[in-house]
Amino acid sequence: MNQQSTSLIQLSHISKTFPLAAGSFQALKDIDLEISKGQLVAITGKSGSGKSTLLNIMSGIDKPTAGNVLINGIRVDKLTESELAAWRGKNIGVVFQFFQLLPTLTILENVMLPMDFCNSYPRKERRDRALALLSLVDIKDQASKLPSALSGGQQQRAAIARALANDPPVLIADEPTGNLDSHTGAAIMELFAGLVKAGKTVIIVTHEKDFAGYFGSTVSLLDGAIVH
Repeated sequence: MNQQSTSLIQLSHISKTFPLAAGSFQALKDIDLEISKGQLVAITGKSGSGKSTLLNIMSGIDKPTAGNVLINGIRVDKLTESELAAWRGKNIGVVFQFFQLLPTLTILENVMLPMDFCNSYPRKERRDRALALLSLVDIKDQASKLPSALSGGQQQRAAIARALANDPPVLIADEPTGNLDSHTGAAIMELFAGLVKAGKTVIIVTHEKDFAGYFGSTVSLLDGAIVH
């Protein structure tokens, strides 16, 4: 079987070093990782193990000190800042732990925003697409409200809809259930599982052992290295 045909993300010999006043700190150490299309992947590890740095490198927010980042056939680590911004807008959807919805925009406007930034859909189609995404995450009836009027679980659903706005192949979520009760967290995990069945690749940083059954694979980090 040709692994190349199914690999969406390939990290080769990734290292990341941050300069500090007291000397350099190596956050990632020689990481080799392949993630196939249509997987739900957990990234786990103690605080400071390198989870967020790994997410930032996969999403193009940060560049490795050494190594190659190949995502969907593109060498992400070789892109310029302007190329990265355009690439990220269409290829990576990010779901934040604290939702990061703009408080002065309605839920519908929040979901339309990435389409406006990337000009990825004709202007006349964006509203209908945003409403369809809110329907997908089961909060279409909240479209005209401001984020402050929604519960935590509803805001997280809105954040997922926004992350899907430009139809990216990859969703990256940093502790997406960390601020939710267990029942709401399980509903969000069901939503992610449904996205994977529809063909998305979803990568989640999590400490929630209760959700282990959802994941197709788990990447465990310790002191910047993958623990096998």
